[in-house]
Amino acid sequence: MFESFDALFLARFQFAFTIAFHIIFPAFTIGVASYLAVLEGLYLKTRNPVYQQLFRYWVKIFAVAFGMGVVSGIVMSYQFGTNWSVFSDKAGPVIGPLMGYEVLTAFFLEAGFLGVMLFGMNKVGEKLHFFATLMVAVGTAISAFWILSVNSWMQTPAGYAMNDVGQFVVTDWFEVVFNPSFPYRLAHMLLAAYLTVAFVVGAVGAWHLLKDKTNAAARKMFSMAMWMALIVAPLQVLVGDFHGLNTQEHQPSKVAAMEGHFHTEARAPLYLFGMPNEETAEVDYALKVPGLASIILKHDIDAEVTGLDQYPREDWPPVVTVFWAFRIMVGVGMLMVLAGLWSGFQRLRGKLYDNKTLLRFSLFMGPMGFVAVIAGWIVTEVGRQPWVVYGLLRTADAASPIDKAGVAGSLIAFIVVYFLVFGAGTFYILRKMAGNPEQVAIPDYAKHKPTMAAERIYDEEV
Repeated sequence: MFESFDALFLARFQFAFTIAFHIIFPAFTIGVASYLAVLEGLYLKTRNPVYQQLFRYWVKIFAVAFGMGVVSGIVMSYQFGTNWSVFSDKAGPVIGPLMGYEVLTAFFLEAGFLGVMLFGMNKVGEKLHFFATLMVAVGTAISAFWILSVNSWMQTPAGYAMNDVGQFVVTDWFEVVFNPSFPYRLAHMLLAAYLTVAFVVGAVGAWHLLKDKTNAAARKMFSMAMWMALIVAPLQVLVGDFHGLNTQEHQPSKVAAMEGHFHTEARAPLYLFGMPNEETAEVDYALKVPGLASIILKHDIDAEVTGLDQYPREDWPPVVTVFWAFRIMVGVGMLMVLAGLWSGFQRLRGKLYDNKTLLRFSLFMGPMGFVAVIAGWIVTEVGRQPWVVYGLLRTADAASPIDKAGVAGSLIAFIVVYFLVFGAGTFYILRKMAGNPEQVAIPDYAKHKPTMAAERIYDEEV
């Protein structure tokens, strides 16, 4: 089955496969945790029971997604020791502590308060429960902080030296953590997570509104999601532009692959579409706008933009993959901006819940955030190749000295188990989303003393 591939390719594919599964769940849980905190805070402020219905509706979905994210993350991390032991040895003095800090700060915080959030609503005071929900939301953001610091250091290494056995060692922890690309990458990822969840929530709301436009919980979901789309999607475009300028400064070969620029030139064109040809170093069938790439990347139409011709061929990333992944990410982002503006226009007309075309488009946009997240990850990671630590350690030199059969066997096992386990979990989440949020049972909080029956029903459902 894998006769034509070597052990290095299979190890890279295995890591790509497992992280593509894993990244979906943190992106989802980061956004849902914050959404739950907002819902509970609004309930405590307004005492509108719809907010509590939505909290109970989404907390069950969060619990399943959180569990799958933890499991997939633990499995993925083992590959550092099995398939990438050389990388672990050389970069371990930097990477190891950062990943340990993620466990000590974020995971312990999440784990400590998760049980209270899931099962303590009827057992602790409202303010304490809200605090637990906030801590889970903060924990997910802290987790993103440390993991993105690790990844960003691999993209733009700083604050290190090499010891006498060829290992990276830390000379300045502040420079390691807050390396040049980290602030932009963190902001871009957090906004991506919030947008991803906003469009999932919007799609669920749209689904129920298409069946019953008077559904109060669905109307609230859809309204909140479209506010996020209207405000955050344009903000993400701005943050993405800053991130792109930072990448142009520190990883110009990645940007050259993203833009399809094989040649260094002034008044560089922006290729909207085309097929990069690495053999001829040209973009075939190109649809381009002259000078626009210079404006976007340098904010000067006469500026010179670095092309791949400034780098040896062996240092080029896979251009076709990066080129098209970038366009998918940007294309989805533009659709998000369109959805936000469209919803804002319909809101002004008083037709937000009545326009079936908008509702159907929102339903279509439900999974698009995940598509953009995975496409963005491909741009980031494939665009870094052939380096695992950019400019310092090649991917080919970081792999474990194991044979192809061993990697292929574990890869097959991962594919089978992941599709079975996470496929079942995803199916369950979709089933929960299909349930009517108005039918979620909530206890009587008129006297803030829920009945034992309502408490038992909620606990059993979670």
